[in-house]
Amino acid sequence: MKILLNIIGCIAVVLAILGIFLPLLPTTPFLLLASACFVRGSDRMHRWLRYHPVFGEYLRNFEDKRALPLRAKIVALVMLWVSMSYSIYLVRPLLLKIMLLAIATGVTVMILRLKTLEAVEAEHRPQRRNE
Repeated sequence: MKILLNIIGCIAVVLAILGIFLPLLPTTPFLLLASACFVRGSDRMHRWLRYHPVFGEYLRNFEDKRALPLRAKIVALVMLWVSMSYSIYLVRPLLLKIMLLAIATGVTVMILRLKTLEAVEAEHRPQRRNE
């Protein structure tokens, strides 16, 4: 089972890297999938992903604090709605349009429910007292 999880994790990392360059391929879900696979399949691969120079900080913030930076939230929501709006415009069947709209709405709610990293960091800063 661990071998299968590691294979799926590696495929997810490749897809996440492709998602950086291909506008309609999402990066974040594939990173989270890779991390979930590696946490159960390989401590070494999970550690590598968590401390990767490009993906590491983002994953650590998500896994440890359940938070995203404000900029990441804004970019994710803009890209989501631009790509979904275009897809909804292109498809013909009404049921498919409704399904795409429901998916976009669900992902939007999930992103907005996550804490904003700046707010999380402000909660943990010591308060300065006026003297």
